[in-house]
Amino acid sequence: MNIEIAPSILSADFSNLANEIKKCEKAGARILHIDVMDGHFVPNITIGPVVIESLRKKTKMILDTHLMITEPKKYIEPFAKAGSDWLTFHIEAVKNPSALIKKIKSLKLKAGISINPATPVSKLSKYLKELDLVLVMSVNPGFGGQGFIPSALKKISDLKKLTKNENIKISVDGGINFDTISDVVKVGADIVVAGNSVFRSGLSIARSIKKLKVLANLE
Repeated sequence: MNIEIAPSILSADFSNLANEIKKCEKAGARILHIDVMDGHFVPNITIGPVVIESLRKKTKMILDTHLMITEPKKYIEPFAKAGSDWLTFHIEAVKNPSALIKKIKSLKLKAGISINPATPVSKLSKYLKELDLVLVMSVNPGFGGQGFIPSALKKISDLKKLTKNENIKISVDGGINFDTISDVVKVGADIVVAGNSVFRSGLSIARSIKKLKVLANLE
């Protein structure tokens, strides 16, 4: 199985961010998940393009930028120019997903759509042929450290069936830890976003990623 562990920098030590990212890269992580929050779509505020630009200079990892913002259309180009490789927006935040997908792809980036726990998979069906990535939120977006919502497992399973003939990655974000990772992998996740379980597990970053891989039966 070609499953990826994508550390989420929302849980990293921002005073030591470059070093923490280097540790993730050295541990074999290829994707770095970056949560962008605007204080409107979700109640928290995190980072903007300037941070992405700084990260781009420090790592060759794929920068998977997750836009939890109300007007993603305004910020596609700034985040692309800053060095993002993938841009994922929330279907709940836009009226015309197809136009946004085309815009992202015109900038030579991978395009993703994320769905909140309350949003049914059926909302995505008409866009699946256009997408590179679907991000299933397994917590309500906006804060790190929340508990995994079990109903996400059926969504992942349903998406796996819907995308079996498409070249789409299924990513899962929220509450992924040593107890829940095997469940999401079993039902079809391709990418597992992990924050606290990488950066705040009590183990080193390398040992945390290793343990997640073992529990996901990747090693």
